[in-house]
Amino acid sequence: MRRRTVLAGGVLVSTLALTGTFPAFAAPLSPDKARQVDAIAAEVLAATGAPSASVAVVEDGEPVYAKAYGLARLSPAIPATTSTRYGVASVSKQFTAAAILLLVEDGKVSLDDPVGRYLPGLTDGDKITLRQVLSHTAGYRDYWPQDFVFEAMRAPTTQQEILDGWARIPLDYPPGEQWRYSNTGFVIAGLVVEKVSGEPLFSFLKRRIFDPLGMSGVTEDDSKALSPPDAGHYTRYGLGAVVAADKEGPGWLFGAAELAMSPSDLARWNRAMIRRELLKPSSWDAMTTSVDLSSGAPAGYGLGVSVKVRDGVTSISHGGMLSGVLTSNTVWPSEKRAVTVVSNADFGEPQTAIAQRIAFLLRPSTGPAATARILVAQLQAGTIDQALLTANGKAWFTAARLADFKQSLSPLGPLRMLEGQGVQVRGGMTWHGFDAAFGGRTLSVSMRLTPDGRVEQFLIGPKAG
Repeated sequence: MRRRTVLAGGVLVSTLALTGTFPAFAAPLSPDKARQVDAIAAEVLAATGAPSASVAVVEDGEPVYAKAYGLARLSPAIPATTSTRYGVASVSKQFTAAAILLLVEDGKVSLDDPVGRYLPGLTDGDKITLRQVLSHTAGYRDYWPQDFVFEAMRAPTTQQEILDGWARIPLDYPPGEQWRYSNTGFVIAGLVVEKVSGEPLFSFLKRRIFDPLGMSGVTEDDSKALSPPDAGHYTRYGLGAVVAADKEGPGWLFGAAELAMSPSDLARWNRAMIRRELLKPSSWDAMTTSVDLSSGAPAGYGLGVSVKVRDGVTSISHGGMLSGVLTSNTVWPSEKRAVTVVSNADFGEPQTAIAQRIAFLLRPSTGPAATARILVAQLQAGTIDQALLTANGKAWFTAARLADFKQSLSPLGPLRMLEGQGVQVRGGMTWHGFDAAFGGRTLSVSMRLTPDGRVEQFLIGPKAG
């Protein structure tokens, strides 16, 4: 394993060579794609002011890229490296869910067991199931809906105090009727793991998940703050200076957000999900299939993970936010691909911007977005494929207009992201709007397609704001 630290685009960068890190590998990212990932990270950190970001990419079912950018700590300055650990916040939930599933495989619990069988005295504990607390459909009130450390969270707590305050009061809704995010359910699940296994939750996770998968860097971020050289957590108020963020008191993160690790360790977990290792197929199915509400509507959430289908492709994901840290972890199982980004900032959404732009770089576009992506690249080069256009479109794209497009768009650099802004039908044509994000600017795209898919209109212009 080799590490080198360099400056890329003014951002301090640490690269971990993957040789020897994993038992098998796919082909690494091409030099061009690697350069673009580096540029994406540099652009987003510069735009948001986040101290650092760390990235890991899985392709063809194997980790192929890991890189860290910026500073893990500001004072004294400590560069982020690919082994730097960050609190991964609610990404922890899928590991608590996996622990329950391992106990199911052991024959010690069932997902349809009532939680009251293990933790007496909870509201409707004789009716609410483990499956419901793991899928946010139980009705227990969330103990931490705020995006800051509220006053009581500064002091230590116990899991029983959390349950007394939020799981022994009236439910927010009848079990199974709604989906509402609730950290409380994962405190319940973590306590069930401890009671059934007879060992602390983290010890169980280490023995049954982290050690078998080679996730050797995982630690916990609940009993105390991470210490150097691991990442400090940072915030800012308005557009003020970046400062150290408040730390949650011991006990508040148990079961719901207690883990800290590097993106490289999360990549090992993503690899196992893609390859369906460690857990049995039935367990992976239970985790990654959306539960249904009592109405029959899908909740869009499995067990500890969000489940989304877009353009026929399923993504399994979860974000995470703690005071001073943001995490994005997304797996596309059918594509054997995953992208993980962690940043030690709770402002500006750098993890989302970096993750989405890396995914855009690596994943093919489909449908109208694919057409728009092709046309943006062509206009940046001052050309356009006439076969894509209607007669009116061909007439409109004169040589002079193509020259203007090239002169104004080429300096923006590669297209980083196309985000749909709406679809309308008018005059027998379908209008598609997009925000087109480049390195330092976002423009508006207006495209009209005829029923046969030809382009009648393709306009790019300034976007307000």
